[in-house]
Amino acid sequence: MVVCLSGLWRYRNYLIIFLIPLLILPLPLIVGGPEASCGFVIILMALYWCTECMPLAVTGLLPVILFPMMGIMESSEVCNQYMKDSNMLFIGGLLVAIAVEYWNLHTRMALRVLLLVGVRPALLMLGFMGTTAFLSMWISNTASTAMMLPIANAVLKQLCDTEAQAEEREMDLMAIRGAGTGTGTGTGTGTGVPKGQENQAFEMGDKEKTITIEPEPEVEESLEARERRLKREAKYLNLDKGMSLSVCYAASIGGTATLTGTTPNLILKGQVDELFPGNGDIINFASWFGFSFPNMVLMLIISWLWLQFMYLGCNMKKSFGCGMNKDGDKEAYGVMKNEYKKLGSMCFAEGCILVLFVLLVLLWFTREPGFMPGWATVLFNKDRPYVTDGTVAILMSTLFFMIPSQLPRCGGYSEDGKPLKAPPTLLNWDVVQEKMPWNILLLLGGGFALARGSEVSGLSQWLGESLAPLQSIPPFAISFLLCLLTATFTECSSNVATTTLFLPILASMAVAIKLHPLYVMLPCTICASLAFMLPVATPPNAIAFSYGNLKVMDMAKAGFVLNIVGVITINIALNTWGAAMFNLNTFPDWANVTTIPTP
Repeated sequence: MVVCLSGLWRYRNYLIIFLIPLLILPLPLIVGGPEASCGFVIILMALYWCTECMPLAVTGLLPVILFPMMGIMESSEVCNQYMKDSNMLFIGGLLVAIAVEYWNLHTRMALRVLLLVGVRPALLMLGFMGTTAFLSMWISNTASTAMMLPIANAVLKQLCDTEAQAEEREMDLMAIRGAGTGTGTGTGTGTGVPKGQENQAFEMGDKEKTITIEPEPEVEESLEARERRLKREAKYLNLDKGMSLSVCYAASIGGTATLTGTTPNLILKGQVDELFPGNGDIINFASWFGFSFPNMVLMLIISWLWLQFMYLGCNMKKSFGCGMNKDGDKEAYGVMKNEYKKLGSMCFAEGCILVLFVLLVLLWFTREPGFMPGWATVLFNKDRPYVTDGTVAILMSTLFFMIPSQLPRCGGYSEDGKPLKAPPTLLNWDVVQEKMPWNILLLLGGGFALARGSEVSGLSQWLGESLAPLQSIPPFAISFLLCLLTATFTECSSNVATTTLFLPILASMAVAIKLHPLYVMLPCTICASLAFMLPVATPPNAIAFSYGNLKVMDMAKAGFVLNIVGVITINIALNTWGAAMFNLNTFPDWANVTTIPTP
């Protein structure tokens, strides 16, 4: 029996792949109709995504096969969903992130910030969280976590080693004082004779009288040293856990602040543009940042306070170092300073990337700021939205392949006497090919295809009519419960899969009960990134679990509270400045879509 079960477990992925379609096949066969066929595809993909029996990207390609075969959509229309404006924005944002990582600009920025905040435990944690969150706004959460955790471990190790050396010096000093006065509990015996030679010295001085000194003081002394060591190790183990959790949580929180910070944000934009074509570009870089950045800062501060309470305690003097000036702090600070010195001075390539990065952000913010006409409206978008955030992202990232990585020089020869070659560009395609997560593009396309298929088949309309009784429930209660559901679901499933599955259903429900679609779609998208409880929930969690001597219970205890806090803060943001920014208290005309005509 055990052998049989173990064999089934080894082949579980194959069993899931072949059994699930057979089990849900009665849905299109018995119920019939395009709605049932589309429901079959959605359920199949949802279960494949949740169990990960196949790669997520391969599951994302299933609409290309199933929608045409079931008569839901033509193949050409399905394939068009895999390369939309949101995908271009995703590619452009990733090219910028790859350039920043390739030239190590993110490490320079991170160390510069850490040198400013210092090495006091509470301020050090805040510095690591703030730096990680800022980097995650622009580069991948995984990359920022993988970069920051080794730096944090090196600093903590130096602090621990320095404190151990200070305690050892203190013990030696006590031993010297004890040897001179005949008292004390140091490593000496109070006789001025080297340790281990007490009996021999007395025998040589007086043949007829030998005095043996019992070793009780030495035992008491070693116990004291052992207690100090165990206390110090427990303290830094706790600090190491808190620092590891703070970095991985900050990466997930920071990714919510910008539209390109994490994939679910782009999925929301793509789904809104697909389901509500006349929305007037309500979700763009500037509007997303205006809503999400204050919420990110609020969540980051609360997370810091909670981790401070859990792992550093409430002793403000020890945590913030008020009135303290230890040599250990200087040596730990020296570790970061040496790492910064290893980078050398900023080179021409780093300067170019920094300028392009700042210019990109400025162009994103000023394209459609909302409170005034942006440069895109004045120059290009007078009658139609020709220029989008994706256009800007591709424009700036293309410059990486045009600008040389060194200042051009006329003439000159190398060491072997040959003429100098032209310098390479800031980026080359081999680097992009290696670092670009192409699988996410297929996953995004699969989500957009599902959303389009739901509309064309009439499944969205049927779901909306079925959920119409929810109109009697207060909107804030609907939003809060859906956020809790999303935050729970994303602990066990990819945040990309979670948003891809949930958003079309939430859009249909919002239209049916005459609720602003963003009132439920926006908070649930952010909640999909709040996976704090399990090591397998996100790659940053997994990296921290491997670095920080963490147990699953450590992450679960800290993450459970932060999940609840995150849901509360998002709903507070939604009902305060979010309602004012997006006019969430009224049902917009562009959301009044009942049917999508079949092409």
